[in-house]
Amino acid sequence: MKHARRIALVRRPASTLAEGQLTHIERTPIDARLARAQWRDYVAALEAEGWETREVDPADELPDSVFIEDAVVMFGDVAVVTSPGAESRRGESAGAAAAVGGLGVTVHRLELPGTLDGGDVLKVGNTVYVGQSLRTNAEGTRQLAAIVVPLGYAVVPVPVTRALHLKTAVTALPDGTIVGYPPLVDDEGLFDRFLAVPEAEGTAVVVLDEQTVLMSSSAPRSADLFRERGYRVVTVGISEFEKLEGCVTCLSVRIR
Repeated sequence: MKHARRIALVRRPASTLAEGQLTHIERTPIDARLARAQWRDYVAALEAEGWETREVDPADELPDSVFIEDAVVMFGDVAVVTSPGAESRRGESAGAAAAVGGLGVTVHRLELPGTLDGGDVLKVGNTVYVGQSLRTNAEGTRQLAAIVVPLGYAVVPVPVTRALHLKTAVTALPDGTIVGYPPLVDDEGLFDRFLAVPEAEGTAVVVLDEQTVLMSSSAPRSADLFRERGYRVVTVGISEFEKLEGCVTCLSVRIR
């Protein structure tokens, strides 16, 4: 099927958000009210840029469920429901599967012992970089490759030891340039074009269209760097989610 509109799946923060998983940073207090306001602003920013947002049913028993990106990855009209690496997050897949099942797309599911979080999957053209992190293993990567290689994608495993997910360390601009914060990147040489950003929060961009990216307001110097390259930059505050190793990509799944 062809999507007449651009759709973004989002999931309201759980009341238990502050109990979310942490791996590489120390826990700090979460302002639940501010988190809810920031999530609403994030959704509003997507809608202002022409994206139709659809809410996945909230799940207060799943603290990390707001990070919907980890539960499902889209490849055009094919959805891959993941097998999260953290046991506490495996219940998130059911809501994501139900949401994409209503979109008329083909749905595949990854299965244990394979594990894979969507935050470890970076698509650049027909290349799919897959972070080999604490959350994504070789079997999960193999299962993903079995689904997407026949669709014309090439899967490239990438070591991730300095950040939670691959997309904590790197994402890509609309022209395919990989952007990342060097202290978080294991091997810059794996990417054909790499642009270093000056702030850890500047690694994550959501491509809204060929000229526009969405990113955290915590990285003003990185935003200026992207503007210098000719991009229009939309910024949102996501401080409460950054305290949980989240970023702008984590909070939605874009379907084009």
